[in-house]
Amino acid sequence: MINAVDHIGIAVMDLEASMGLYKTIFAVAEFHREKVEEQGVDIASFSLNGVRIELTAPLHDSSPIATFIAKRGEGIHHIAFHTDAIGDDLQRLHSSNVRLINTEPQNGAHDMLIAFLHPKSTGGVLMELCSEK
Repeated sequence: MINAVDHIGIAVMDLEASMGLYKTIFAVAEFHREKVEEQGVDIASFSLNGVRIELTAPLHDSSPIATFIAKRGEGIHHIAFHTDAIGDDLQRLHSSNVRLINTEPQNGAHDMLIAFLHPKSTGGVLMELCSEK
């Protein structure tokens, strides 16, 4: 079941510059850094009172993040919710006619399984489900 906000994904072009900005704003001492080749992203994240803020930069021009930034510019990309049963939630949502971008979980950052819900079914908000592997 979906049970918590996991992170807020923010699309950025220049990860190093964005890290500097967020370090200044939130006094971040250390970022978690990770490349997720499967998703075409380079991330830097930090925790803010239990919710991760995930700065997400494209690894290449065909990355979904690159496409997003080209269309909409930098900014909030998605809100991710933690679930302890990602497969069950995907089936439940599909049965409820919620449009899914990913019908099966994929590998994501922080050794998590992830799946996205289409914003046309979620009031214009790109939502991600996250679950431990």
